[in-house]
Amino acid sequence: MTAQTILPANSVSDTGFSVANSARFEGGTPDSLRLAAAGDDGDQKHWTLSMWIKRSKLATLQHVWGWSRNNTNAEGGFAFDTNDQIFFISDGQNGGTNEIDGVFKDTAAWFHLVWSCDADNGTNALRWRVYINGVERAITGDPTIQDANGIVNRGSSQEHWIGGRARSVNSNTDDSPFSGYIAEVVFIDDATLAPTSFGEFDEDSGIWKPLKSVEDLTFGAKGYYLNFQDSAELGTDVSGNDYDFAETGLTAIDQSTDTCTNNFATYNPLQVQIGTANEPVFREGNLHIHGSTTGAILFHAASTIGVSKGKWYAEFKGGSASNQNGMVGVTYDPGEDARNDDYPGEQSHSYGYYVNGNKYTSDNAASYGDAWTTDIIGVALDLDNHKLYFSKNGTWQNSGDPESGSTGTGSAFDLTTGQTYFFATGDGNATYVNPFEANFGGCSVSAISSGNADGDGFGNFEFAVPSGYFALCTKNLAEYG
Repeated sequence: MTAQTILPANSVSDTGFSVANSARFEGGTPDSLRLAAAGDDGDQKHWTLSMWIKRSKLATLQHVWGWSRNNTNAEGGFAFDTNDQIFFISDGQNGGTNEIDGVFKDTAAWFHLVWSCDADNGTNALRWRVYINGVERAITGDPTIQDANGIVNRGSSQEHWIGGRARSVNSNTDDSPFSGYIAEVVFIDDATLAPTSFGEFDEDSGIWKPLKSVEDLTFGAKGYYLNFQDSAELGTDVSGNDYDFAETGLTAIDQSTDTCTNNFATYNPLQVQIGTANEPVFREGNLHIHGSTTGAILFHAASTIGVSKGKWYAEFKGGSASNQNGMVGVTYDPGEDARNDDYPGEQSHSYGYYVNGNKYTSDNAASYGDAWTTDIIGVALDLDNHKLYFSKNGTWQNSGDPESGSTGTGSAFDLTTGQTYFFATGDGNATYVNPFEANFGGCSVSAISSGNADGDGFGNFEFAVPSGYFALCTKNLAEYG
């Protein structure tokens, strides 16, 4: 079974505790946080890790958190394997690979992981305990955990990594780094805590959610808390112990408001052309897409979140000045588009704005707006009045007015009613590969020079969001979707 999701998220209202920020890790770059070995060891028999994770890339070995190799290659931590299972290791207590039940293939949702250690517990099964979204998961094979010090929390001789691990002793090169988003990283030294110290089940939805601020927890001498709220120093510990993880590859643009209490849309890498030379490549937390180096594709990808009512806004940027065939639009059957490799606007269920300025649906072109290449294309999707608008660098095409309501002044299309729509990008001709950046509001690929939120304060866009339109995130879905 897959991990329990939080979509729709634990955000029925804006009351209660909200996590403000996460950090985006790009496994291909790679990005990581590293704390050099120094000082004394912490308690290697009693500790607790808590963190929230949203994956971007699947089916690859990815080390997420742990103490990296020393001269004997001893290490401790956890990672995703190529089968999308999670395995745990802490040499000295147990040197084997210990997987937990379940696979983790959901790239659209956040999940919470707690790993606790009480090595001197008289019951072996209670020495290591792992919880996903508040529910304990069995470690396969009933491993024997020794009543001994492990590598986890050995700070005197082990580098500590988040988002990767050292390839070898004293190496700053990442080995099998993580791709995705991480939020609320808490490490407790000298205490074994239950998941209820960090989260609770929502009484209405039954969804696991952050319980409260963790600032009042006792972190211990070697504990830390990373909340990623300082964009200039994403490795800052705010527990009071003042550890400072060195950032490699991470910059201010990798700070995200896509979090476990407000989940934003990204591109969906699970609904694309796969198993061919044309399989698309995703980067930057599934916000950047391009075709493979050996071919081109017509359908790139759609958003992870679809909507059937309300008004929604997103921005897309072509990634090449020689963009010949880029297409931006919406679709209500992305699965069919992916199977048949159809660009947005090729079928009657999809609608697109082409680089030459034409608009498309049912593979029919009509004159609409200005040509574009690396420009930022804004998409305003009005599902209360079933209208669709496009802007180029902030100027609404065809003298469009997304705020005109049922009048639909200058709208590109009258949309089919009764459907669930997804934002999508593609290419109108398979002879050329055109990269695209997507901005659904939670995080961007290119730096935002102006900064515009929607009317409820969510999202960060280059151009102004039309009044009454909102970023595609779960807090807005709870209110308007």
